[in-house]
Amino acid sequence: MSSTPSASRRRQIRYRTTFHNCIRDVFRARGWVETESETDWDVAWVDKDWIRENFDGSNFGEHQRINHFRNHYELTRKDNLIKNLKRTQRQLVRDGLDEEAAAYDFFPGTYTLPADYGLFVEEYKTHPANAIWIMKPVGSAQGKGIFLFNKLSAISDWKRTADTSAQQAASYVVQRYIENPLLVGGKKFDLRLYVLVTSYQPLTVFMYRSGFARFSMFRYNTDISNLGDTFVHLTNAAVQKTAPGFDAGAGSKWPLHAFKLYLVGKFGAKATDACFAAVELLVIHSLLAVQKVIMNDKHCFEMYGYDILIDDQLKPWLIEVNASPSISADTPKDYDLKFGLLDDVYAIIDVENKLGGALPQTCGGFDLIYANSERVQPGKPPQCCTTHMGDALPDRKGRTAMPTVRARTDSGSTASTVAVQ
Repeated sequence: MSSTPSASRRRQIRYRTTFHNCIRDVFRARGWVETESETDWDVAWVDKDWIRENFDGSNFGEHQRINHFRNHYELTRKDNLIKNLKRTQRQLVRDGLDEEAAAYDFFPGTYTLPADYGLFVEEYKTHPANAIWIMKPVGSAQGKGIFLFNKLSAISDWKRTADTSAQQAASYVVQRYIENPLLVGGKKFDLRLYVLVTSYQPLTVFMYRSGFARFSMFRYNTDISNLGDTFVHLTNAAVQKTAPGFDAGAGSKWPLHAFKLYLVGKFGAKATDACFAAVELLVIHSLLAVQKVIMNDKHCFEMYGYDILIDDQLKPWLIEVNASPSISADTPKDYDLKFGLLDDVYAIIDVENKLGGALPQTCGGFDLIYANSERVQPGKPPQCCTTHMGDALPDRKGRTAMPTVRARTDSGSTASTVAVQ
C-alpha cells in the first residue's frame, strides 16, 4: 500500500553528528533519528575537518543538507578574510565606485606576516611611537597565541623564527589595535552574533536577533605594562573562564537584547538603531567580498559566528568570522539561546518541506537581511528603527518544544537537555 503525500512528508528525518551538545538535543527534540551511516542521512552537522577530508569524495543526494560550504575558510580564516576584503575594496576603487569602496572601512589596518612584513614596517612608522598592535595566528581560535605589542623589537624573535620556518611563514596577521572600545562599567566587550547563509548564488543572508556581549572580567586600560594581560584585552569566553575569580554560574555574557536596551538608555534609540544597522551592513559587505570565491553548493549552508567590536563612537569593527561557533552551553540562559538558534536554523533549512520552497522574511529569531542582490528590511520594525537586531526573541509557541530534563552544562551549572531514551 502506497503512502499518502502527507505521510510521505512526515517521514522520519535521519541525522548524523558527532556533537553531543545543543545540536543533538535539537535533532532529538524534533523527533529525528540518529544514524552512524556515512552516507544514509538527511542532515549532517559536522566539523571543519570532516569537510576537508570527505567533502570532495562525497556524492550527496538531492535531499541531503550539510552545515559547511566547501571552502568556508575564504571567510573564516583570518588571512583569507583580510585578503578578500582588501581585494574587493581595491576592485571597487578601480571600477570608480568610491562610495561602495568606502563602505569597507570596518576592519583596521591589517597585514599578513611575514609575507607583508616590509609593508607593515612602513605602516608602523606612520603611527605614533606608543601605538598598540595585535598579533593573531591565522588559524587559531579561542584567543590562543594572541599578543599585543607597541615596539617592533617585541616581534623580532618571532620574525627570526618565521624567516627560518616554512610552517611559520604565513601564520600570523598583525592589526592596528582598536584602543577606544566602548566600555560598560569600565570593561571591554565584543559581540558574538549569528548569521545564516543558505546560498551564495544568489547570496541569501539571515541575521539572528539575539546573540550576546562577551565581557572582560577586569577594567580596561592601555598601560604599556599591561599589554600582556589577556584578561583585560581579550574577551573570548575560553580566556575569561580561566580568570581569577571567574563565576561559572554567572558567566561573562550579556544578552544582546539587554545590551540594546543599555545603548538606547545611554545614547538614544536613533543612535542605537544606526549602530545596529551598520553591523548588518558590515555583515552583508563581508559576505559580498567572498561571494564569488565561495564554492556554492545547494546541499550546503553555514551558520557563522561574527565577532564584532563597538568603539566609543558606536562604530562597529569586524574582528573575525567563525565557521564553527560554539554550540555548547555555559549557563542555562546560554543553552536556551543556542537551542532556539539551532532549531530556527533548521526551520529555515526546511528538510521537511514545511515552507514549500518559500523564502521566509522572518523565521523564529532570524530575519532575512539580504536576498536578490539587495538589502532586505523584514517586517515592520518599531517606529524610528530599521533593524530587528537586538529585539526580544519571539516566544516559542508553535515551534519545537524546549527539553525539560535537567542536566549539566560544560561549566557545571544546570541546563535543559533531552533525556536519553
